[in-house]
Amino acid sequence: MDITENSDESMEKGFAPDIVSDFFSEGVWQRTSVCVPSEMALTIYVNGLELVTIMCTPTKLKPLVLGFLYSEGIIKTIKDVASMQVHIDDSLVDVKLNTPDFKMPSKRTLTSGLGGGHSFLTQVQRVVSNQSVTLAEILALMNKLENQGELHKRCGGVHTSALADNRNLLVVAEDIGRHNTLFRIQGECLSKNISTKNRLLLTTGRISSEMLVKAAKMETPIVVSLSSPTERSVSLACDLGITIIGYARINRLYVYSHPERIVPG
Repeated sequence: MDITENSDESMEKGFAPDIVSDFFSEGVWQRTSVCVPSEMALTIYVNGLELVTIMCTPTKLKPLVLGFLYSEGIIKTIKDVASMQVHIDDSLVDVKLNTPDFKMPSKRTLTSGLGGGHSFLTQVQRVVSNQSVTLAEILALMNKLENQGELHKRCGGVHTSALADNRNLLVVAEDIGRHNTLFRIQGECLSKNISTKNRLLLTTGRISSEMLVKAAKMETPIVVSLSSPTERSVSLACDLGITIIGYARINRLYVYSHPERIVPG
C-alpha cells in the first residue's frame, strides 16, 4: 500500500499553540496561557467518492482512516487498500481501493460520537471467547491507561483508549472523539499485524452501543471504562457475549454483563 502524507508539524502534536485565558482561582483573577487540543474536520474520499467527514485530532491520520474503513466494513484487510494520500492542508484523505467497483453504502446511522458521527455497519457477530481476567489485572491496566494519556495530561479534553492483554497495554490511542480512539487502535493493529481477538479494550469514555459494536467487530470480549455504559450497550453486551466493566478506578468497579470472565487471582 502506497501512503503519502503532507503534514503540518505543529498539528502532529495534537494540541494548538497556547491560548490566552482569564483564570479564576481562590477568589483571584489572573491572565494566563493554556494548552488546548487541536481539532479538524477530516473528509475521507474512497475511489474519488466522498464517503464521510469526521471530527478528529489531527495526528496519525493513517491508522485513524484505516481503522474507520475496517470498522465500517468498507475494507476487510489492509490489502484492500491500494493507496492513501493524506492532505492536512486540505483536510482530506484520498483512498484508492483495489476493488474499483466500490459503491457508496446506502445506509448511514447517526451516532452519539463527537460532531454527530456516522456508522455504515449494520451487522456484527457474537463474540465467542474463553478469555478471563482478575480484578487486580483490570485495576492495574486501568492505572496504566490513565498514566499513558500524554495529550490528556498536557491539555485535557481528549479520550484515551487501549488494546491490552492481561498485563500490558499493546496499543494506545488518544483523540477528541471516543469512537476515533477505537478506529486508531484498529488501524494500527492492521498496519502492524496485531490481533485484536481475545484482548481487553480499555477506555476513559462512556461505553455506548456504537462503542460496543466496534468492540464486537474487533472480537474483544472484555470492555473496561473509567466511565459508565449506557442501558442499550449493556443489553447489547448480554446478547453479543461481551463483558462490560465500568467505573474501574483504584479499588472498585462495576460488572454489568457476563461476570463469569472475572476470576479469582
